[in-house]
Amino acid sequence: MLVFAQLSDTHLNGGDHRRERAAWVMERVNAVPLDAVLVTGDIADHGAPAEYRQAREVLRSPHPVLMCPGNHDVRGPYREVLLDEPPDDGPINQVHRVAGAVFAMCDSTVPGEDHGFLVEETIDWLDRCLSGEPDAPTFVCFHHPPVPLGIPYVDRIRQFGEERLAAVVARHPQVVALLCGHAHTAAVTTFAGRPLLVAPGVASTLKLPGEEGGIASHDAPPGVAFHVLNDDRRLTTHYRTV
Repeated sequence: MLVFAQLSDTHLNGGDHRRERAAWVMERVNAVPLDAVLVTGDIADHGAPAEYRQAREVLRSPHPVLMCPGNHDVRGPYREVLLDEPPDDGPINQVHRVAGAVFAMCDSTVPGEDHGFLVEETIDWLDRCLSGEPDAPTFVCFHHPPVPLGIPYVDRIRQFGEERLAAVVARHPQVVALLCGHAHTAAVTTFAGRPLLVAPGVASTLKLPGEEGGIASHDAPPGVAFHVLNDDRRLTTHYRTV
């Protein structure tokens, strides 16, 4: 059995309010026996080095922490501070192997834009990763959801060009699910015949159409997803507020 947590959209900005919210979530996930913690993007709010230094402090865990960038992140400082790599503007794609499972962390960001798109370099990289380990249960992770979620504000800046991703997923039956953030609300749907699971936001919670009080609530409790993969590769997700 594989158990891992997923959080997203911490939007750390150097201040105390968001740091405290992220710290609450990390305190919760660090108290649970887990194989990994996923952070699916928008780690920083402005992509500043100081924000990533704050993230490096707050998002610490005894469990492996696997990250991918979001549209508020900036690749150069992200690489320097979080990955200890030289600054570079290319996509930040990483593959991790945890407890027999593969996590393909894809960069769906378009520098300077809010919407998402997997460039051909990333699509090819993902296809190679999946081809190399056909027997391992695999999670494909990125920031932007590749389908409309019924929330106009998010749907305008979702991941586009998704037919290319769907073609890759269709070729690889070991893909258990796709995991993303960006929407600041817990959501479950499907993509290319697989589960698409959207993590709730840590910094804020987006309002659904028809709900009162503006676009988002910054006072609603932060959320986290706990994913459980059984030995028969049946995936169960539990959403919790903190």
